[in-house]
Amino acid sequence: MSDVALSIEQLAVEVEGREILHNVSLQMKFGETHVLFGPNGSGKTTLLMAIMGFPRYRITRGKIVFQGKDVTGLPPDERARLGIGMSFQRPPVVRGVKTRDMVAACLRGKESEERIGELAERADLTDFLDREINYGFSGGEIKRSELMQLLAQRPALTLIDEPESGVDLVNISLIGELLNTLLEKDCPIPDRKCMGLIITHTGHILDYVNARTGYVMCDGVIGCEGDPHEILATIREKGYEECIACFLRRDKGG
Repeated sequence: MSDVALSIEQLAVEVEGREILHNVSLQMKFGETHVLFGPNGSGKTTLLMAIMGFPRYRITRGKIVFQGKDVTGLPPDERARLGIGMSFQRPPVVRGVKTRDMVAACLRGKESEERIGELAERADLTDFLDREINYGFSGGEIKRSELMQLLAQRPALTLIDEPESGVDLVNISLIGELLNTLLEKDCPIPDRKCMGLIITHTGHILDYVNARTGYVMCDGVIGCEGDPHEILATIREKGYEECIACFLRRDKGG
């Protein structure tokens, strides 16, 4: 039996009739964290949304296999029940629903009020539990709230969209701690039951969360794969323009 837990095979995705992703493929095993770099507008968020199953992101070719099950046609709620969770870059405000109630829903009735308090304390959100979800929250508070909910959900696969976006240095340090807990970084890789796919424009999150494999996406295509720190060093030195130029050279056989 294959130990590949997530397999994305030749995926093409359309949004409002326009193809955004073109033949994207990658594989992940449990215990691994992968990071996807790319300039803004390159298709990174589209990939996460397609994995999560949002209908606006229409898969036209290829498939997504999660823990041996083809989930390509499943709606988001079924994928969530199978163990896929997501932290959004810009999650919505939800009026009329307390943060406490959302965390309780993520726990699915398995834990006590004491557990909700523990999660809130870990995310430094104890004073936010009785506030409406994301209403009046800062960027860092929203990110921490998202991760608190994921810690309650405990998905096998966590999709993380730009965790450092709109976040100050104090918050990003705590976000890194929460991500490391969520991805079970304190356990040896063979003992981990979780994996994560992080997308980032700046790469700052790698100062706080270690990743095994990195990719660069430009214009809806994954153009290279390798050590994420080496990829980030190249991006910081030469910018994404060098990545795009590399893609073009390779397409021309140069």
